[in-house]
Amino acid sequence: MIPAHDEEALIGRCLASVTRAVAHAREREAGLAATVVVVLDACTDTTTPQVRRWPVEAVEISARNVGAARRTGVARALSSLGSAPEDTWIAMTDADTVVPRDWITHQLDLMDAGIDLVLGTVRPDFADLSARHAAYWRATHHRGRPPGNVHGANLGVRASTYAEAGGIRDLVAHEDVDLVRAVRALGARERASDVHEVETSGRFTGRAPAGYAAFLRRVHDWVDAPPLAAPGA
Repeated sequence: MIPAHDEEALIGRCLASVTRAVAHAREREAGLAATVVVVLDACTDTTTPQVRRWPVEAVEISARNVGAARRTGVARALSSLGSAPEDTWIAMTDADTVVPRDWITHQLDLMDAGIDLVLGTVRPDFADLSARHAAYWRATHHRGRPPGNVHGANLGVRASTYAEAGGIRDLVAHEDVDLVRAVRALGARERASDVHEVETSGRFTGRAPAGYAAFLRRVHDWVDAPPLAAPGA
């Protein structure tokens, strides 16, 4: 599911990548039941008409709350599918994010292996960063060693585990961290993976306070800060 608030510049590439991932999963598994839900939260630009041109379910709300948007989207998806919760997987991303072709299939493989929660990695679009910031990112993030950070832009959970944890709460920020904390309290089986890494906008002003954009801004301010002058300089 995908929450969206005024994402007219980026929603198209997001939906192109997600629908491609769904098509790939259906090619591999004939008869796979899958639905893509986009929750349009208080959109005032052209995001809504753009989304309605894609083969997805669009839900409009006016909460201006990412937690409420994710919760609404998950509820709609589960209602549409109507499949057994223990055999249903919830994959979440963001409207400013591009997912790889194997985004869904990799998570389904982990579900089949008994995993209940998948923490996927997120890479910023280096075109949005300074050369120094991008170089720092490459030097501190190594393929095959996922840090296990929690990002709503790349998060997957078994539907039965999601329900047992109480679902996503109506939080304006860190709703993803809150869900993962509740899932971990259940003793669920967890896996951090960078096999299905996604690329998220490298913008510094995001749609949710204290979200990924705010994190990138803090890193940028630290990495690109001018060096302190030597005493007496």
